[in-house]
Amino acid sequence: MPLYFFQIRSGRYSGSSEHGTEFADRKAAWKEMTSVCAGMAAGISRNLKENSEWHMELLDEAKQPVFRIRIVAESFDHDESNDLPARASRR
Repeated sequence: MPLYFFQIRSGRYSGSSEHGTEFADRKAAWKEMTSVCAGMAAGISRNLKENSEWHMELLDEAKQPVFRIRIVAESFDHDESNDLPARASRR
């Protein structure tokens, strides 16, 4: 069975599992990755800073990415005169 490794990045932090996990195939690997990510999503979003990104990757045996799930937090400048996003107020 293929061996996969989880890797998480958040800002300057990057860490990957040293011990691989075996999955029967890519479909099983994707299902597990989405399940793990879903369990972590609430905690991740509560701690996310403005204009930051968190992502989880599943790497193959050669440590090459197979899948990636990203959570991105973006803030937009606002036009204070009407509290609409600046780019929308220019239309």
